Amino acid sequence: MNLYKPEVEAQRFWNPYTQAMPRADLDRLHLKKLQTVIAYAYARSPMYRNLLDRNHVRPEQIRTMDDFVKRLPFIDKKEILDAQAVNPPFGQALATSEDFFHQRFATSGSTGAPLHIPLTYHSAELWGESWVYVYWAAGLRARHSFYFPFNWGIFAAFWSAYMGVRRLGATVISGGGLDSKARLRQIEQYRPDVMVATPTYPLYLGETARELGMDLTTTSISHVIVAGEPGGSIPATRQAIEDLWGAKCYELYGIAELGPTNPGCPLREGVHLCEEWYHALVVDENGVPVPYGEVGEHIVTSYIQDGQPLIKYRTHDLVRWTDEPCGCGTTWLYYPGGVLGRTDHMIIVKGVNVYPSALESLLHRVGGLSEHYELHVDRDVTNDFVTVKAEARPEIDEGRYGDLSRDAEAVIRAVIGVSIGVAVQKPGSLPRYELKAKRFFDHRPAAHRWQLAERPGA
Repeated sequence: MNLYKPEVEAQRFWNPYTQAMPRADLDRLHLKKLQTVIAYAYARSPMYRNLLDRNHVRPEQIRTMDDFVKRLPFIDKKEILDAQAVNPPFGQALATSEDFFHQRFATSGSTGAPLHIPLTYHSAELWGESWVYVYWAAGLRARHSFYFPFNWGIFAAFWSAYMGVRRLGATVISGGGLDSKARLRQIEQYRPDVMVATPTYPLYLGETARELGMDLTTTSISHVIVAGEPGGSIPATRQAIEDLWGAKCYELYGIAELGPTNPGCPLREGVHLCEEWYHALVVDENGVPVPYGEVGEHIVTSYIQDGQPLIKYRTHDLVRWTDEPCGCGTTWLYYPGGVLGRTDHMIIVKGVNVYPSALESLLHRVGGLSEHYELHVDRDVTNDFVTVKAEARPEIDEGRYGDLSRDAEAVIRAVIGVSIGVAVQKPGSLPRYELKAKRFFDHRPAAHRWQLAERPGA
């Protein structure tokens, strides 16, 4: 099936107008959109009206981008939860009547109360549109079919990916309610072109395939689109997926309550900000924007959350941003390496900033280690220290585990410059996950985790 004219199907960008827009024009467009969304939120959302009134800010005072950066306060998940607690489930965070809701989602609530996420039909369509940017960049069109190997639930997770397939005009095949063996058989039966999953799950399916004597490179899967956790921007992880499936791997970075903010670059070395629907800042621990090329916390404003606006929202994700031209041709902000970690996951070991994604990349350099690992962080009187638990590959004799540990520790010490212990585990000893894998276990007191400092206006 071909829903697009040949000249459209052949074009590089889904939306050439905005994806190739000069930076100065993008900045002017952002200011207009920010002014509009701030005025909308102030007029319609009690939470934002209270927030701006407390900080003595009126929408008409945001005349320049500098006003937006310096005068408008940040907002965190806690403020939304507090606003939702007033007349649950949405309370004072809402900016529309519930009559306009198209779909309701929620976060898992694993660390407290779940965050409720209302989507209007307008928001749902544009969430899907953000996914189309990565699909299109990967060369996927309406004629392709997409496989989703997980159970659908109330969690936002990959619902927006489904919305994107619908927007593209392609076919959806759901593997919900099945175990991994049944999903592999389903792939053999229905022959989908694309798999959409976390980076962890395609690798786990590789273990299941070995049990079945199945060669995944012979399946119909030509593309694997990953999201939900770091990995797609880590060359070694991406390569492991590509080698296992004989397919190209692309990624998208998003946040459950914000949606799919950053489609992957077609060059597959990082992600771009979808500047059609989002604005971003990257700030240091004091809330001050960092120069391009430096690492900081990703602060995002959505233009498409008309049900529950999110403006200058703290994601707690650490990224490095740049405005330098990308080889793919888009002018949108670029984040090399994707998400580097979280503000509360960054570890300072003997004065050196250590990011979980960097450790994952280094572990892949050690032949004999699998893709399954955990990072455990503790603190003694003065310093953070890290212990890595990493599974050996099935073919590795247990007598070699000590050598593997020493090899991994040597690689980490040579690249990062600090000593980190690596404990090699038996295959299958660490938990497996269908959706987001839990790899980071922080045993430090909260006071010693990297935080955006509290300050007036922050």
